[in-house]
Amino acid sequence: MLAYIIRRLIGAVLTLLVITAVVFMIFFLLPRFAGATPEDLASRYVGRTATPEVVHEMAVRLGFTDPIWVQYGRFIKGLVAGADYDTGPTTVHCDAPCFGYSFLRQNPVLPDLLDRIPVTVSLALGAAVLWLVFGIGTGVLSALKRGTIVDRLSMGVALAGVSLPIFFTGLLSLSIFSYGLGWFPPGNTYVPIEENVLDWAHALVLPWVTLAFLYAAGYARLTRATMLETMNEDFIRTARAKGLPERTVVVKHGLRSVLTPVLTIFGLDLGLLLGGAVLTETTFGIPGIGQYAIEAVKNNDLPRVLGVTVMGALFIVVANLIVDLLYAVVDPRVRYS
Repeated sequence: MLAYIIRRLIGAVLTLLVITAVVFMIFFLLPRFAGATPEDLASRYVGRTATPEVVHEMAVRLGFTDPIWVQYGRFIKGLVAGADYDTGPTTVHCDAPCFGYSFLRQNPVLPDLLDRIPVTVSLALGAAVLWLVFGIGTGVLSALKRGTIVDRLSMGVALAGVSLPIFFTGLLSLSIFSYGLGWFPPGNTYVPIEENVLDWAHALVLPWVTLAFLYAAGYARLTRATMLETMNEDFIRTARAKGLPERTVVVKHGLRSVLTPVLTIFGLDLGLLLGGAVLTETTFGIPGIGQYAIEAVKNNDLPRVLGVTVMGALFIVVANLIVDLLYAVVDPRVRYS
């Protein structure tokens, strides 16, 4: 088991290194192939209102005139050991891990991300609990009641959940339950959990349900398909032949086999959401990482966009690492592969 964990940790570190190289190439190398100059790259650091002289001076200070491998080495050094940025009058130090320095906001990117991570985590984890419970439960029930009205109704709802975009269901839920019935607060009313737990949960109920409705639909369909296949396996017939109760057969033998593919997509989904639920946070006015990314794109602030991208990649790698370790718990055969 220890060797399995070490292999996965080494793989995660190597994956992060490859991701940083790919992200760096996307933001700094590919624009060069498209004809972008160092001044064009520097303009994304100083905004749209800077003069050409200021942009050229910033390109030199940021090292965009250096060879690309030198720039990448400086980028990695910033993540590992921190970086210094020459703002003109002074030199600003960005502590490691340095995800960049926003010249428009005059502050490092990482503290802004750390302030918004709890908001996004609150949204993602709350919705994840709902979609796992209702998605898996609905999928198992639909598989056990195959061909009945329960099966067709639940799969019809699941199909609607997969088909409807989040900005449609989000605005519809706000229109009905916030502005119409007044049961929940409207958008832009997020309350930090440390201020008031009840107000925090009350403000996130609609985002949780809306986001969970989208993901639970996919989990229900996957669980149903996997459960139908599993319940026809030989080990299920053997368990029934032993006289085990149907509940034990379904939960202990059938459902445990279903959890492996569910864990796979759960790691990806949760990692993506922790990197910023852009549509949900924008629809409900939640000040998380997704809304932070939208503001950075609107303001042409490349360091903030780059920081969100690296942070999102980090969440996905960590989430998949946790899923890999959980595989060994769900299926003991994995640790020997």
